[in-house]
Amino acid sequence: MQEKPVSLLPSVTGVRLDVFLAGSGLGLTRNHAQKLIDDGLVIVSGKVRKANYRLKAGDEVSVVVPEPEEPQVVPEDIPLDVLYEDDDIIVVNKPAGMVVHPAAGNFSGTLVNALLFRYGSLSSVGGRFRPGIVHRLDKDTSGVIVVARNDRAHHNLARQFKAHTNIREYEAIAVGTFKDAEGAVAVAIGRHVTDRKKMSPVTFRGKNAMTHYRVIENFRGAAHVRLRLATGRTHQVRVHMAHIGHPLAGDRVYGGPGAGKLLGMHIPRQMLHAALLGIIHPSTGQYMQFEKEAPEDMARALRFLKNAS
Repeated sequence: MQEKPVSLLPSVTGVRLDVFLAGSGLGLTRNHAQKLIDDGLVIVSGKVRKANYRLKAGDEVSVVVPEPEEPQVVPEDIPLDVLYEDDDIIVVNKPAGMVVHPAAGNFSGTLVNALLFRYGSLSSVGGRFRPGIVHRLDKDTSGVIVVARNDRAHHNLARQFKAHTNIREYEAIAVGTFKDAEGAVAVAIGRHVTDRKKMSPVTFRGKNAMTHYRVIENFRGAAHVRLRLATGRTHQVRVHMAHIGHPLAGDRVYGGPGAGKLLGMHIPRQMLHAALLGIIHPSTGQYMQFEKEAPEDMARALRFLKNAS
């Protein structure tokens, strides 16, 4: 730990100690400053003070700011629905609500935590927070995902995903009824101009994206659709469906609050399921296809819509 002295300016006389630290340029939030004070790491003129201490003229403040701890990816005993495994790949049916890999705010309970517990190690290509992860599914999207167990398999699969030579099909429930039984959406996708957590259909500096759709069944106010990706952009299905006026049921990010209800039925998550994944096996060169039916919450919503139509 390194002690960082803070120069006291006359203008801060009378200011609370925690407020002063939060504005001192050390990059501390007020909560972080209060924790340092509570831990006895803030000294005012040779004494430990409380967070509500009012600074006086002539006070000298020194702070010990510990080096931030590097978060660790800890293996966790979490049940997995493994569809296939060998020395090169693992194919999993990811449940809705599970984050694929650790990131800020989600360092536990992820698919990676579960895989490390079960298999011990994965490919290192994605780094220590994304071992084995070749592609991702959104937290609230369920379905089939492939993971690489070694670097050779990872590079091979990554080339397939980059070239779009694999097959990815989704099932979804979309808001509204479709006039055409099938079609395609070819609209470039890029980062939203003002909300960096969202993607947006754009024509300038966006990446080309195409989604083919086929209507399985139209209901009253919604439709069951099958989607096939020609590309694999972030949030592609969600953005494209919203763009053509058919946001996914439950997708409040791209469909607004109204997407959270269908004919009065509460929809807690976007109704999107990765139903089929086709890849070339990185060692054998053989085509392999994995399928999984939609989970119960989506099946229940479809039954409700059928009965209400």
